[in-house]
Amino acid sequence: MLSFGQHIVDCLVANGVECVFGIPGVHTIELYRGLTDKPIRHITPRHEQGAGFMADGYARASGKPGVCFIITGPGLTNIATAMAQAYGDSIPMLVISTVNSLGEMGSGAGHLHELPDQNQLMRQFTAFSHTILDPAEFEGVLARAFAVFSSARPRPIHIEIPVNLLKADCGDLPKPRRTLSIEPPAASAGTVSRLAEWCGRAERPLLIVGGGATRAATAVSAIAEKLGAPVLMTINGRGILPPGHPQELSISAASDAALDALEEADFILAVGTELGPTDFDDRLSAKQHLGAKLARVDIDPEQLMRGLRAEFPIVGDSQRVMEALEQHLAPRASGWGQERTCRARQAMDKELSPARRLQVSMLEAIRDTLPGALIVGDSNQPVYAGCMAFAAERPTSFFNSATGYGTLGYGLPAAIGAKLACPDRPVISLMGDGGLQFSLPEMGSATEAGVPVILILWNNRGYGEIEKAMVSNKVEPIGVRIFTPDFSKLAAVYEWDYAQASDLDALRVLLRRGEGGTAPIIIEIDEASFQ
Repeated sequence: MLSFGQHIVDCLVANGVECVFGIPGVHTIELYRGLTDKPIRHITPRHEQGAGFMADGYARASGKPGVCFIITGPGLTNIATAMAQAYGDSIPMLVISTVNSLGEMGSGAGHLHELPDQNQLMRQFTAFSHTILDPAEFEGVLARAFAVFSSARPRPIHIEIPVNLLKADCGDLPKPRRTLSIEPPAASAGTVSRLAEWCGRAERPLLIVGGGATRAATAVSAIAEKLGAPVLMTINGRGILPPGHPQELSISAASDAALDALEEADFILAVGTELGPTDFDDRLSAKQHLGAKLARVDIDPEQLMRGLRAEFPIVGDSQRVMEALEQHLAPRASGWGQERTCRARQAMDKELSPARRLQVSMLEAIRDTLPGALIVGDSNQPVYAGCMAFAAERPTSFFNSATGYGTLGYGLPAAIGAKLACPDRPVISLMGDGGLQFSLPEMGSATEAGVPVILILWNNRGYGEIEKAMVSNKVEPIGVRIFTPDFSKLAAVYEWDYAQASDLDALRVLLRRGEGGTAPIIIEIDEASFQ
């Protein structure tokens, strides 16, 4: 007999899944029967939210969907926050959960883990949520999921299976096959030709590139150089042009420096970006006239009609459209792009406070000391500084939870997932003391999995950013000065290494030590004394 739970795992193996995150429960035992002797590594977080964040980090670092096994009810509500973060940032995540047995689900009788309609809950932050009623339909539903991941806007997908169905005999079902890959949409030749004409007529072109354009980095760079155009990278688009490139603008899209450059441009090409409020701080709403000189490329046709409306909207995969566009463009002499980039960088530097400059320097020290490093951030002050003015080494080498849904507790579990995806690259988790306390138990997950991440802990003994906002708004700080534990003792308990960095030189030394170590390490920085 081959149970449905075993068949599910066989389908995942056939589609190249190598890692699954989850906490076993009585409702998911049959899925774990399927994992026995299979080439899939299982990672046990300490909370289902951690499973979702790990899957998110794994997906961003590997380009493959992060996969989770989650129990009915509380397991699903626990992972909901992580799924919402992935939904906001368009990250491929597959959550396979159980649901109460047929005849029990939605009965209201009070069965273990029962929710009125967990499928409906999941639809709020997934591309789709599907309840399996017949084992024979699973492989087709999984194919739909992988089609979304490869050829549409890659958001989380939820598949739920009634508990009693997991034991069904699937011995008569065909052997699972790998899902056929689907080419993402590309713009027509006529559309690309017209876009090239728009680019050719522009005297002061500017590109805005987001997380949807990371796979188009090579084409974006070639187009920028042919047009002489500055490239403004949103937070999830950082690294599409490398640090020091003469047209690289790794600055906040909401800064005066960036918005002035947008105003001065006579043509803007936005690629793979929502032009969203968490990048632009809602400041684009006052600049609707920019739409008259704006072309947008996005794989999601609905997104093209949200926010700043473009005169020339193009539905298509960013990589395919940009590679086709690059072939239509001829190099031309233009000094505006490099000169405008230089002015915008200088203007951004003036907008940074001394504290923010130091925090950006800290990120640059990480990047330059550990080439190839992945920097995974939470929502904290150094990450906010990085969002303002940090130039990432390459695409997806700097990502965080400060955009989109904006969760806390993301940085450590997401870094664990990233390190599992890229074991040969240094992975740094950048956490604040408040955010780390959201996911402290995941230190145990890193130890158990043998994942030597480097955790840089920015300690201001509370929710410092919120406290500053309260003070600036003349609100008495309440609830922000929280108890802060001794992190050196926590490191010892979880079998991590521990050190403190008082300045940038000390940080560089400790980063090299952490890279060569076999255990995870906390490098603690005291905000009040760091220089």
